[in-house]
Amino acid sequence: MKGALLVAGTTSDAGKSVVTAGICRWLARRGVRVAPFKAQNMSLNSFVTGDGAEIGRAQAVQAAACGLEPTADMNPILLKPGSDRRSQVVVLGRPMADVDAMEYGALKDRLRAIAVESLDRLRSEYDVVVCEGAGSPAEINLRRGDIANMGLAQAARLPVVVVGDIDRGGVFAAMYGTLALLDAADQALVAGFVVNKFRGARELLEPGLDMLRDLTGREVYGVLPWLNGLWMDVEDSLALDNRPPTVATAFGRGTLRVAVVRLPRISNFTDVDALAGEPGVVVRFVTSAAELDDADLVVLPGSRATVSDLAWLRSTGLADAVRERAAKGRPVLGVCGGYQMLTRTIRDDVESAAGLVEGLGLLPASVEFAPEKTLSRPVGEAYGCRVSAYEIHHGTVTVDPPSAASAGNGERRAEPFLDGCRLGPVWGTTWHGALENDAFRRAFLADVAAVAGRDFTPAPDTSFSALREARLDALGDLVERHMDTDALARLIEGGVPDGLRTLPPGA
Repeated sequence: MKGALLVAGTTSDAGKSVVTAGICRWLARRGVRVAPFKAQNMSLNSFVTGDGAEIGRAQAVQAAACGLEPTADMNPILLKPGSDRRSQVVVLGRPMADVDAMEYGALKDRLRAIAVESLDRLRSEYDVVVCEGAGSPAEINLRRGDIANMGLAQAARLPVVVVGDIDRGGVFAAMYGTLALLDAADQALVAGFVVNKFRGARELLEPGLDMLRDLTGREVYGVLPWLNGLWMDVEDSLALDNRPPTVATAFGRGTLRVAVVRLPRISNFTDVDALAGEPGVVVRFVTSAAELDDADLVVLPGSRATVSDLAWLRSTGLADAVRERAAKGRPVLGVCGGYQMLTRTIRDDVESAAGLVEGLGLLPASVEFAPEKTLSRPVGEAYGCRVSAYEIHHGTVTVDPPSAASAGNGERRAEPFLDGCRLGPVWGTTWHGALENDAFRRAFLADVAAVAGRDFTPAPDTSFSALREARLDALGDLVERHMDTDALARLIEGGVPDGLRTLPPGA
């Protein structure tokens, strides 16, 4: 099989990422050399490739579905919003500029050429490339400079399928309207639809599917059922609103409750996915101080806007609540931006230009933001366990050296913790993905339970990588069992059929 396909969606979070991953896994299991691709990704959940390039985490997981190590070509353009109006532009894995919406528009022709070159390289190396769109192709106000949806499809002559989330309601209107708002040339590349997250009796849906075929002249390639507990590394924190609470039965008698602070510019919140996969660990995202009361562990996750999110933490009362629980000996973990917030001082002349800012003062360290971003795949040890991780940050943390005065008056000294430090019940590190290391995660949770006074024993055999593989296999099963894979294979190999109907108004 040779060819390519673009998976578009009626909305953000319609299921493009999971459908793309499912198609990749289905093809890989058939022995097809397949790779994922997303021309332009707007996400604060990112990953570092083996050669130090930053890409969206969704594309890293899709690469895993293909049995591949991810590369920068799989996501050549990554946008990381720092505010409602400005984003950092990462090109082929390296930061290029911080721009607002109008400045970004001036870059689009250059960036589209870079994206097409990346796609061409992948197509020359692999039999099939499954491309994922961004948002919706029917954002007609953005069509002129589009890189990720129909602009890419036109440039690379890609057949397109449109995914609609039926769980939101209005899926037929969304799919018909998405097609009808495209101009005739774009409509000619849209081959059909996929209904996602269906619950109920399929026979009740069939009349609507028949009418959609008659109205549009296009195929419905499949109806994917709702599957509880099936989620993967998402791109948008809005997806957390729909994330199912899944808690496996505890290995021992007790459970462990983890509260993750949902910062306004939260990044790499996928760090806690491995905790959520542990039997007996309950993970929830919180936005108020009261929600920390019953937590055994509070996590301050990464942030794309550390100083701004720290100000929000103070304005909500969460900063005081975190300090109070630490004073009572109750566990707190900070990761990357969250670690930076736990230090004494933050000097930021780069990200926020705020200068010197007071931190929460829970760890004896200081932060200084550097113009160059650190992108690396470090390896270390903690609790006697090997830990591999990845780093993405401008802020450099320096732990205060232990002083003779502190040793003499009995004050506790900070202990090393990965690349960061620990002081009593407070841990901090810049390493993302550390909790995916099974032995380390179990040892850390056992320590947290002891500090929190909880009767909790981590399961001895939980494998996060096996859990992720099982989810990817489940996505491949969904595609194989609930999509017309013969028709899908013909579309990938032969391209979009000729003579498809153009719907009014046709933009």
